[in-house]
Amino acid sequence: MVQVLRRTLERRGRIRTHTRKAPPVTQIGQGSTEFRVELPSVATTLTLAWAALTDVGHRREVNEDSLLAAPPLFAVADGMGGHSAGDVASTAVVTRLAELSGTLVAEAGSIDRALALAVEDMAQGVGVTDQGTGTTVTGVALALVSDAVSWIVYNIGDSRVYRLTGGVLEQITNDHSVVQELVDAGRITREEADVHPHGNIITRAVGFHEPPIPDYRILPIQAGMRILVCSDGLTKELTSYGIRHFLLEQKLAADAVAAMVTAALENGGRDNVTAIVIDVLAVEPYEASNT
Repeated sequence: MVQVLRRTLERRGRIRTHTRKAPPVTQIGQGSTEFRVELPSVATTLTLAWAALTDVGHRREVNEDSLLAAPPLFAVADGMGGHSAGDVASTAVVTRLAELSGTLVAEAGSIDRALALAVEDMAQGVGVTDQGTGTTVTGVALALVSDAVSWIVYNIGDSRVYRLTGGVLEQITNDHSVVQELVDAGRITREEADVHPHGNIITRAVGFHEPPIPDYRILPIQAGMRILVCSDGLTKELTSYGIRHFLLEQKLAADAVAAMVTAALENGGRDNVTAIVIDVLAVEPYEASNT
């Protein structure tokens, strides 16, 4: 099913493939420097800009990351399972989420259904996928919550969403990982977590061993806010201080993702590196066209 979906999307021009030194990676959607979203039901018009970039890194032979950048959804999926299985898993997730693109807004229920279908798609990869195949997924989706335009933030695993507002960087998602549980229990510090030998073990994934259950959080949308969605290949190489530096220094989304991915590669590039930056350029009253 995944390969059929992939071929269909390639014919439609919705998947771009990168072949730096790895098999094709799934990237659905293009960047935009100005994209208007008109929401007459809440008398609001948004103007967004975004850019996305992925790289196989220096130590991996396969890029198992996949990404979606097509309103109302943005997502990064970091596959696991070895060989091509991780790529199949992450492709299944972003492909199913991409079916929600083209609508004005999304909702948590539609994201849940897309992830459940992605698990069914993974099961069709007999001979490629197995019980160890899975993927993280994290992202944001435009939504209407209590008649207000908001981001739905969703995540499973240790890929992350950050928010930059007023010069303050905040990690919005909570990692589903062994080290995060140790931090939460007060057994290790955040600094110790960054170098912990079990730092790559996650406790929740989109895969065969459990139903996909994302955490959700609602963020009211404000003009000037900047969102970063990224795989752990970025956060392994850049501290929060470094991420904040590049998000503040680079005014354009495309320049910000390029600077962060380049820095991650220069700092070691031990894993696949994927990042999406989304800017809320304006939030304005909706004005109906006279034409």
